[in-house]
Amino acid sequence: MAIKKAVKTLKPEKAVKAVKAVRVPAASRMPVSETNLRKAAARLLSQTLVSTEVQYIQHVLGATATQKDMDDKVIAVRKMPWASIVLPDA
Repeated sequence: MAIKKAVKTLKPEKAVKAVKAVRVPAASRMPVSETNLRKAAARLLSQTLVSTEVQYIQHVLGATATQKDMDDKVIAVRKMPWASIVLPDA
């Protein structure tokens, strides 16, 4: 009798559902142009960047970057000391 009670109280395990692999889209890269940097600065800082700051960001990021990289650099360049932003004359 004790065995029957134990058998009745056991519940069958639920079937495990297969999980579809979700593809995460790669972050698109965009040109690091003066226009794109100025738009990012207007959106993030509500101010414009001076030409030296634009040149520094273009030098650091290169030709293309993700929107997040550009946003991070635009915010960071305003917190940097001016001496580290100005590129030395070669």
